[in-house]
This record gives sequence, structure tokens and C-alpha cells, in this order.
Amino acid sequence: MVQVNGNYLKLKAGYLFPEIARRVKAFSEANPEAAIIRLGIGDVTEPLPEACRTAMKAAIDAMGTREGFHGYGPEQGYPWLREAIAAHDFQARGCDISAEEIFVSDGSKCDSSNILDILGEGNRIAVTDPVYPVYVDSNVMAGRTGEADASGQYGGLTYLPINAENGFTAQIPTEPVDLIYLCFPNNPTGAVASRAQLEAWVDYARAHDALILFDAAYEAFIQDPSLPHSIYEIEGARECAIEFRSFSKNAGFTGTRCALTVVPRGLKGTAANGEKVELWALWNRRQSTKFNGVSYIVQRGAEAVYSPEGQAQVKALIGFYMENAAIIRRELSAAGLQVYGGEQAPYVWLRTPQGLDSWGFFDHLLGRAHVVGTPGSGFGAAGEGYFRLSAFNSRANVEEAMRRIRAL
Repeated sequence: MVQVNGNYLKLKAGYLFPEIARRVKAFSEANPEAAIIRLGIGDVTEPLPEACRTAMKAAIDAMGTREGFHGYGPEQGYPWLREAIAAHDFQARGCDISAEEIFVSDGSKCDSSNILDILGEGNRIAVTDPVYPVYVDSNVMAGRTGEADASGQYGGLTYLPINAENGFTAQIPTEPVDLIYLCFPNNPTGAVASRAQLEAWVDYARAHDALILFDAAYEAFIQDPSLPHSIYEIEGARECAIEFRSFSKNAGFTGTRCALTVVPRGLKGTAANGEKVELWALWNRRQSTKFNGVSYIVQRGAEAVYSPEGQAQVKALIGFYMENAAIIRRELSAAGLQVYGGEQAPYVWLRTPQGLDSWGFFDHLLGRAHVVGTPGSGFGAAGEGYFRLSAFNSRANVEEAMRRIRAL
């Protein structure tokens, strides 16, 4: 008899975004004339930068020659891309990160889940609430949690509420934890972490021999020059942090798939016998065994992000989406809603109107305005009463969506 992984049976009704898709599909079938505007899932809409497209086309042509053909590449990524990442994203900001410590992958969503492969089952885990659902669900799937309670919170996890009352600041836990998921700029709230706040987390992790899993997928959207873009801008972070980054949102690679994970040499965990073990070696072994690398063509496209043309084009893309966010903030505020985020990140987080919970507001917007957003409760119990709108869409769609919402 084939047995299933019972941990999957502990998962709540469904992953947030498939549930949104299910509801939208049902509404579309019942209302085929409705022109739906989707500001829910954080998928980009604008074309890939020209520099990236040109580099990919050249790589395709090279693949058509014996001299330029590439088969299996290094699982960790081609050296020329890793070197470009290290120089532009880290060393240019004063971070002591080398190309050897960068692992190119097909998505930070994948890596933030796969990292559990090299971490023990007994770790005490802390997540913010609300939180990117993958952090929680991947731990449930891996058997790192208990059952969910009535509010959807899982036993075995330490939840750190972030809300308007505490300024959307992740509070240092009062109890010791071993594994800490932090995402700044934050998905879903759009909040950011100051240098002082990240210093406090690094101090905590070093004092408690804990590991920070730092998701910096939205760092390129930071507008305030005083805010850190990387956890490694904080002294001592090399001793206690792994960082995830992505080309998906800054350069539009959601459909072409390229990301990276930074695992510093010398960063260590503890084996069951008390021995200190280097995590870089374990992650390198995991990737070499379970991952075949990102395609040569895509990596050439990612490398072009760091060319002068690529940098200018990516900056323009980010500016476009942040202008969308500013429009959403302005129009929702004018409609009398309480609005947060959208200033250092492409997400706007708002309180639902009185009398409507998160899914109720979702159905209200879909049914009355034909606009799709993301219910805050889908990101955790503390997200109830909030709602997320994404700035990833065309200018015309954003303006029309705001016109419809204000008309309500």
C-alpha cells in the first residue's frame, strides 16, 4: 500500500493564490462579460528589459553553433554571472560577499523552501504574521510543525505579529528561537526594516546561535537611501544569515526564472553530536545532487541586468511600478481607506472597510468592481482585516481599477 506524506494533510484549505484563482475562475464563468483587473498575485506585466532580451537572443544563436553550445552548466551558476552579482549587488554596498558564496537558482520561492533540506527537524522556528505563505507551508510539508488551530496558526511555530499598532515592525521574540524568517521590504505589508532593526536581529541571532533566513526579493524597490538592501550590510550577519534574492520583480524574470541564494563561507550549524558544520558545504552538496542549474540562455539574460543599459532599463521598470504604487496609495486614501506600504515596495496594504473581513472584501471588490486583490488573512491570522493590492500591472489598468474602487 502506497502511503502519502501525512504532513500535507495538515495544510489549510489551499495555497492562497490557487484559492484566489479558483474564485476568480468561478466568477468569470458566471460573468463572462466582466472585464477583470488583477492586482492580486505579484506577477510583473511589463516586457523584459531590452538588454536582457538581446543577451538571450545572442545566447540562443550561440547555442546553434558547435563552439557556442552549452550543455549541463555548473549547478551553482556560471562564474561570470556569480561574479557580476557579487560585485554589483553586494560588494558595491560594502558587503563582504564573494562569487563563490552565491548560488544561482530558478527562484527564491524554491530556495526558501529547499533550504530546509540542510536544516534539522528540531529547530524552533519564528515567522512574522502576516507572512509569505511559502515559509509556513514548506515547514508544514516537511513535518516541522504541529496541527493548525482555529485561527490557522500551526503548533511549533513562533508567530511575530506585524501590524499598524506596532508600526509593522517584527518584534524580537521573548523566547529563544533557532530559525528566523525575515522578509524586507515585506511581502505582503510593504513595510521595511531600518538598519537599527536589522542590527537588533543580527545581535539576537548571534547571541542565541540562531539562523536568519532573509528574503530580499524586493530590495530593488527601496527608495530611501538610508535603508539597507542586504542583511550583509549589518556587521556580523555573515555569521548568522542566509539571503535570498530574485530577478523576478526587478527585471521581470517571473516567466524566465532566475534567482540566487547567498550562503557565506564559515556560516555554521550544529550537528546532533554537537559538532559545528559549515552550511555552505551542505547547500553546495544539496544543489549538486538535486538541482541541474538555470539555463545558459537565462543566465546570460540575467548577466545583462548588470550592463549599463540593463541597469538603466531595470531602474525604469522599478520606477514605473512604484508610480503605480503611488497612484494606488493616493486613490485609496482619497476613498477614505487606511493605507500602508507602497513607498519602498510594490505592495499596498490596507485595512478593510468596517463590517468586511478579508475574504469578504475580496468578494466585494471582485463582484462590484471586478478587481482582484489578495485577502490579508491568507497571509496569516494577523492579516485578518487587511488586504493587499499589487502595483504590478499596466498604468491603464491601475488607473481604471482605482476609478472603479473609488466609485464604490
